[in-house]
Amino acid sequence: MVAISHTATVKVVGANVQISLGKQYAGRQVPVEEQEPGVWLVRTATVIPDNERWLHEPPAAADLRAALAWSIAHPASDAELEDTLKRLSHGEQ
Repeated sequence: MVAISHTATVKVVGANVQISLGKQYAGRQVPVEEQEPGVWLVRTATVIPDNERWLHEPPAAADLRAALAWSIAHPASDAELEDTLKRLSHGEQ
């Protein structure tokens, strides 16, 4: 017999070989680590794809924060659209 701590719950592996963790975890990524036969560590995690990891490095993250702050301070506007299109069509910047 195994003693269960006051924070643990007992789950039953269903016929479809699944365990329900509860609706609050629906859609979450959950790494499952088998620490030894019959012992698993289940945690919620945010997984970052390898090709997006650079966005979370300090220089890129700082640039993104600055760009977002600028975009908030300078809302999009069509006020000078015609002028901008004319300059672009003539190769100006």
